[in-house]
This record gives sequence, structure tokens and C-alpha cells, in this order.
Amino acid sequence: MNQTRSFLLLAWLFVAAWLFMEWNKAPEPGAVAANEAALATDAPLPAAPLPGAAPSTSEPTPLPAAAPGAPTAAAAGPAGRAGRTITLENDRLRLTVDLDGGRVLRAQLLQYRVEKKPGSPNVQLFDDAPANYYVADAGLIALDAAQAQSELPLAFRTASGESRFVLEAGARELVVPLQWTDASGLSVQRTLRLGRGSYVLELEDAVANAGAKPAQLYPFVRLSRVAPPAPPKHSFMTNPDSFSFVGSAWYTPEDKFSKTPFSDYYDEKPPTSESAGGWIGMLQRHFATAWVPSTGEKQLLQTGVSRHAGRDLYQIRSVATPLSLAPGASGKRASRLWVGPKLQAPMEALSPTLTLGVDYGLLTFISQPLFWLLSKLHALLGNWGWAIIAIVVILKALLYWPSKKQYQSMAKMRAVQPRIEALKERYGDDKQALNVAMFELYKKEKVNPAAGCWPILIQMPIFLGLYWVLVETVELRHAPWIGWIQNLTAPDPYFVLPVLNLAIMYLTQKLTPMPGMDPMQKKMMQMMPVIFGVMMAFFPSGLVLYWVTNGALGLLQQWYMLRKYGQKPTATAAVSR
Repeated sequence: MNQTRSFLLLAWLFVAAWLFMEWNKAPEPGAVAANEAALATDAPLPAAPLPGAAPSTSEPTPLPAAAPGAPTAAAAGPAGRAGRTITLENDRLRLTVDLDGGRVLRAQLLQYRVEKKPGSPNVQLFDDAPANYYVADAGLIALDAAQAQSELPLAFRTASGESRFVLEAGARELVVPLQWTDASGLSVQRTLRLGRGSYVLELEDAVANAGAKPAQLYPFVRLSRVAPPAPPKHSFMTNPDSFSFVGSAWYTPEDKFSKTPFSDYYDEKPPTSESAGGWIGMLQRHFATAWVPSTGEKQLLQTGVSRHAGRDLYQIRSVATPLSLAPGASGKRASRLWVGPKLQAPMEALSPTLTLGVDYGLLTFISQPLFWLLSKLHALLGNWGWAIIAIVVILKALLYWPSKKQYQSMAKMRAVQPRIEALKERYGDDKQALNVAMFELYKKEKVNPAAGCWPILIQMPIFLGLYWVLVETVELRHAPWIGWIQNLTAPDPYFVLPVLNLAIMYLTQKLTPMPGMDPMQKKMMQMMPVIFGVMMAFFPSGLVLYWVTNGALGLLQQWYMLRKYGQKPTATAAVSR
């Protein structure tokens, strides 16, 4: 019953995790009351000291809501939806940028479909539709002589007047220059770059001050989105989206990797961090967006909640140290925006710590090596399905000795099971006498009933780590195996793998001793293969393939151990005498 026990433990862990997430999903009443005033308007992120502000004997100047009458870019409502937009497109991305504010309004992933079927639309991360509002923007906060702060109302124009820019065949990158100038003499030359085969939008602002007064400008980048629709509650065990992390994340060298689910945004004091060399992002299953500064300058990282079209808008922002521009001076600031799947190699090339956004949870230290091994097997075999089978075979070989002790114990238990049944008939309802007799029998035959349990505790973290690899790894998304399995992230269309898994669990159970178990418990255990077989019909086929392979190898190993150790009891006398 090794696979049944493992599946029971895994199911229990899933239920516990789901209950924990449900418990933490709703904000506390006090936190909601504290935020009602802030959520009543299109308020931006909470106030915070700006990094690198000029020395002062007073407290650092806080970041205000916004200049009166100037709504922030991220908080713009439906009436503020862009009318002047441009489109940038390479072989991976199609981005729509709002010239009035510089927001990235829409992002389509040209290599990824929502579903693996003809006519399915491309996956869209950024979206300016109110129900799915999710945008990225970059701008400048101005600080005047009176210490008043406001976001510059950037309204860019293109030199050519074109609205669509496509990477030409043979070109390595697409470069789009944008220009903005205001009446005070400030100007911003924004350059957008999109390379071939890249999910990175590079952004550089060259700021010049042609006015008569000095200017102090704080560059910032921001991600804002409404919460996506929750998966159906009845699917929490079979739909990985139900327990995959959705929310904001960031990294700093001091605090390392941190993440905040949207429910935690309602804390009275939103988390803030000031550090150099970090990044901010929004994560979901298989996909991520992240702003990565190009330099190691100090950044103020901050989260907050505003409102958009009547819905909560969750934001994460990074404010950099200021550009202090005297009259006639200029300065530059650059950042890079990742928009795409959680592909670990290109993410690591952008920032070595960005791969932490591939969220394997507490078992990352196990899952990361397993992903490395799985990717190597895929490179060797050329198919993710065969790679899953190969990694289970390798893990079974590495865990052979712990498993051997488990199956030896089960084989000995099966060999003495008829004698245990005879003891039960002999002692009837005298539980104390039965337990004493069973203990003497175990001692005489050198059988340890607990020996079959501890190897499971060794194996479970490894198999749970592999489970998260199969759930979170975008490389497996829509990947084919053989024949009828053309999508390892969708259920088996003909239920072949679930039926095989049911049969394997049934045969494994038949070989597994159940000493001391009353008839009702036995009937319940006999129903387990059917229950889990039905559940497996709705699991992604890649996960079922993993369970079938693991269960088949376990069944073969158990059968071998039974033949080797299960038919040679040392005592031959009948216990009923």
C-alpha cells in the first residue's frame, strides 16, 4: 500500500494547504476598516520617504498621494483608457504602450496559447480591460523648491508619427524613441528596445533640464493589477491554479526573496524595503512580470492598494535615488521589464535572483535540483513525458535501500498475517490479550510494523518536490508525450492513465498486509483505489504519468520483496495451539 499511503499523505497536505490559504484569504475586519478611506478614491501607493533625499534636519519628505488634479498613471479609471497608443512586436511579444503616461497596457505572448487547440487566443499578461486590469508603467516624480512632489504628466510622441513597430527580418532588436518636453524646459527622451527572441523590454530615460531652475526627479517603475478570478472551489485538489501563488514579489540582497499575496495588502502598514540591487514583480502560475533596474542604485520598494473601475488595484512600486539636474544638466536612468513565461535560463540571464520567481514554495531546495535533472533528461530524450518517466526511475534507484527496508517489513507482515487472523479468532474481543500476543509474535518473527513507515517520510519530501516541479514548470505546459497524450498539463482525454493508476493501486493493496484492521476499515481501504482513480481522471496527465510510473515500479519492487522475504517464517507451529 506504499502508493496509497503516499497519496493519502499528499492529499492531506493539499487539504491542509488549501485550508490555510482559505483562512488567510479574507482580510481582518480591522484592516478593512482602516483601508476603507484609502480605497474610496483612486489613491496611489501609501506615503513613504524617498530614497536619497537631500539632507535635512527634519524627517524625510513623504511621498504624497498625487498632485491635486493629476491622477496617477496606475490609478486611471476607465475614462483614462489610452487613445494614443503604439505597438511593439518581436517574435515573442506584442506590446501596446500608452503614449499618455508611458504605461504598457497590453502584452500578448505570441508563443503561448490559452488552450492547446486551434483558434485559442494568445496568453495575455498585461490588459487594460477593467475586469482584468494589469499594467506596467515607468515615470518620474518631481520635487520642487517647496518640497512638493508630483508625477510628471508624461505625454510622449514618436518622431515618425507611426503607431506600429515590428522587428524586421534579420534585425537583432527593435528600437523605438519617444520624446516629451514641458513648458519649464524639462525633456525626456525615452528609448524602448525589444530584442529578437527576448521577453525583455528595455527602457532608458535621458532627462535634460533646459530651464532656468534646478530640478530633482525620482525615477520610478510600478506594476498594478486587479486580482484574477479565483478557480472554482470544487477544483482545489485537481486544478493547480487553486494553490499556486498569485501576488507580488520582490528581491533585495538584505531581505532576500519575499512575496505578498493580495490578501496581505490589507495590512495597516504595507511592507516597504529600501535596498540596492533588487527587483519587483507580479507572479502567477507559469508566468511573471518584473521590473529589474539596470544599475545597483538604491531603490525604495513599496506595496499598496488603490481602486480601479470599482475594484481593488494591487500595486508594487520601486522608486530610485533622484536625478539632481542643474540648469543645462542631463542624466540617464534605465530599467528592464520581464514580460513572459517563467523560463529559468533567460530569467537568470536577466538577473540571477529572478529565477526565485519560479515558486516551488518551502521545497525549493529540493525542487530546483529536481528541475535541473528533469531538464537534462529532456535535453537527452527530447520529450517531457519520457523525461518524467526517467526521473522517477532514477529516484526509485536512489531510494532503493530505504524502500527495500519498507518492502521487507511489508513482506514479513504479509507472511505472518494468517497467524494474526488466527490470533484474532482466538482472543475475540479481548483487545489487551490480542495486543500482547501480536507483540510476542512480532518479536519472535523479528517483524517491526513501524519499519514500513519511516522510509515514506524520507521519500515524501522528494516526491512532493517533484510534484511542484511538474505543477510550476512552464516548459511542461501543453507539452506532448505520445499518441493520445498531446498535452501533459491537461487530463488524459481517454482516461487510460487514470485506469492504469487505479489498477496499480488495487494490485498494490492486494499485496499489502493489513493486520489488526477491522472489516469496516478494510472495506474503506479497498475503496481507496476507486476514489483516487476517479480523482486522477481530472488531474493533469503529466502528474498521473508520474504516479503511474512510481506506482508500477513500487508494485514490481513489492512483488519481488514478497517472493524473497515473505514466504519463510521462522516458526512453523500453529499459533492456535
